[in-house]
Amino acid sequence: MKVLYAVQATGNGHLSRCLEFYPALSQYAEVDLLLSGIQGDLQLPFPIKYKMHGLSFIFGKSGGIDYFRTAMTLKPLRFLRDMLTLDVSSYDLVVSDFEPISAWACRKAKVDCVALSHQAAFLSDKTPRPRKRSWIAELIFKHFAPCKRAFGLHYQSYDSHVYTPVVRTEIRDLETAYEDEEILVYLPAYSEELLVEKLRQIKGYRWRIFSKHVSEKSQTENVYVYPVGTADWQVYMGLCPRAIIGGGFEGPSEMLYLQKKIMVIPMNDQYEQLCNAAALEEMGVSVAYEIGDTFVGDVRAWLDTAEIIPVDFPKQSDRLARLVLGVAS
Repeated sequence: MKVLYAVQATGNGHLSRCLEFYPALSQYAEVDLLLSGIQGDLQLPFPIKYKMHGLSFIFGKSGGIDYFRTAMTLKPLRFLRDMLTLDVSSYDLVVSDFEPISAWACRKAKVDCVALSHQAAFLSDKTPRPRKRSWIAELIFKHFAPCKRAFGLHYQSYDSHVYTPVVRTEIRDLETAYEDEEILVYLPAYSEELLVEKLRQIKGYRWRIFSKHVSEKSQTENVYVYPVGTADWQVYMGLCPRAIIGGGFEGPSEMLYLQKKIMVIPMNDQYEQLCNAAALEEMGVSVAYEIGDTFVGDVRAWLDTAEIIPVDFPKQSDRLARLVLGVAS
């Protein structure tokens, strides 16, 4: 069987899944890899057959998307050209992690396309949503990367086609020796200046901020800032028993698996992250919706009351690969 595995490279969640699913799929099929998008930080150790510009949003520094920079990166004619010229006819199956070019190319060529993504979980109305639904965002879930079959991933198995998170092997194998005063912070939609200003007011802890907006390490009193993508990330994943992180999917999944006490801050007006926040709140996770005047007090309250949320995220990349490919166990 010849398979095209197409991955959205906006953010690191899709790429993290690829680290598990590419080897799993490759056990049962000949697999080519396609990446599209420009905002990923993880480097993949696999051969990439196709690298495309795709569609990506750019993280801002005030809690949301930088719409101006996002608009400047959009290349609709290039997207249309890539979709029309991508030849998927030689593949028996295309597996799409919310990757639109391959999905629409499959629709044009009438090739079977299977969704394997977090976003596929939202094809079910049983997955949690915020109080205010966005009909536009719901349409995007359904039509951004259309598919014939779907395998979704979420914090819990909310429906028959929804499975618990696939946690990277390196996270499963991570040795932890938690030091109580260490706290990990990863909020890519906020500037390090704002985070430093707020967190330096909370003494007695060492705040380890990882930022997409810096290229060098720095320190201000008890607050340390690191560029994303350095070896320091793994070090402090193993040392920090608490974490304040964004509302993406993979980040909270990995922190919950490692039994960290977490606070989640979803991006402003990013509907998928608001959906994630709704699910996490149902599970008992602390959620803050902005970094404003009450933020320091909110963090102090969280430090006093935070608890470990028990989860069961079994290793299932091989099982899912076989289900997706229709391979008997």
